[in-house]
Amino acid sequence: MKKFLEEFKEFAINGNVLDMAIGVVIGAAFKAIVDSLVEDIISPFIGLIANKNLSANVAVIGGVEVKYGSFISAVINFLIVALVLFMVVKAINKTKEIAKRNKEQAPPDPTEKECPYCKNTIPVAATRCGFCTSKLEGFKG
Repeated sequence: MKKFLEEFKEFAINGNVLDMAIGVVIGAAFKAIVDSLVEDIISPFIGLIANKNLSANVAVIGGVEVKYGSFISAVINFLIVALVLFMVVKAINKTKEIAKRNKEQAPPDPTEKECPYCKNTIPVAATRCGFCTSKLEGFKG
């Protein structure tokens, strides 16, 4: 049982789980903003055409109310959220592409340096020249 709890703790504290939880909370807050945008701003403008609030549009079929206005509002909500998510993903992909391009263009770290005493080429990590055996500056040994 102790091993199970340790594994669960490791899983729950994993960065991916925390990122997902934060995403869900931000998504819920964003949904509230989009709902308000559609219900309080977009629906009334559409309602001007129909002379009543879009969400209030109802068709009665055989004694059953079909709230097609609410459905249209939900579709508009979905389209707005999908558009924003598309733009966010597109921006992230563009940023990754630019970072990858910059990384490919960056010069590689040098692997060799010149001995200040004999001017021969030696490895960067060398602390003593292999040609003249001089101790190189910065070496504490």
